[in-house]
Amino acid sequence: MRAAFTRKLLAWWARAARDLPWRRTRDPYRVLVSEFMLQQTQVSRVAEYYPRFLERFPDLATLASAKPRAVREAWDGLGYYARARNLHALAKQVSGAGGQVPDDPGELAKLPGVGPYTAGAVASFAYEKPVPAVDTNVARVIRRVFFASRIPHPASRQIWELTRALVPKTGKRAWKFNQAIMELGALVCKARAPNCRECPVQPVCKTGRRLGRR
Repeated sequence: MRAAFTRKLLAWWARAARDLPWRRTRDPYRVLVSEFMLQQTQVSRVAEYYPRFLERFPDLATLASAKPRAVREAWDGLGYYARARNLHALAKQVSGAGGQVPDDPGELAKLPGVGPYTAGAVASFAYEKPVPAVDTNVARVIRRVFFASRIPHPASRQIWELTRALVPKTGKRAWKFNQAIMELGALVCKARAPNCRECPVQPVCKTGRRLGRR
């Protein structure tokens, strides 16, 4: 079931993935900017602000040396301004320690504003590390596909460990897998109105098979 899930997921991703600007880069700084912006903000809005922010602060050193007011101005309109403060603090910390964003999730999680999901996302999307990145979309897909009625908490160890086991061990496939499962949760396996009939993994999904019999 796990192998079939991954195979169907990656086949769907190959034909359905959205072309988003942060998916065209492996630059750790640019990946970090996108991940901070995407926290609690719609993709369409981030797509508008992301290039403008990078035009003003094209690299880690430029952001680290910026005035707090300039960073706030560049973030204005995205809301949740603690994210901007944390990103600015992160840039200063990393810049002062040699300028290299860590590639290990454990080290990334020590940086300001970086939790378990963001640490995994940066390690995977910037460095192609075969590690899980479990956000709310991923947790929802995993719960519905593999647990059905036995639904663990989204942040539970069960969810993380199962996702870790599912992530392919080669970097490029791991990158695709993490992007694909997030995309599935965002576009198909939605929180309130899952489109099970159009879901590529419905044949191997415990919840999808149950709903399909109704």
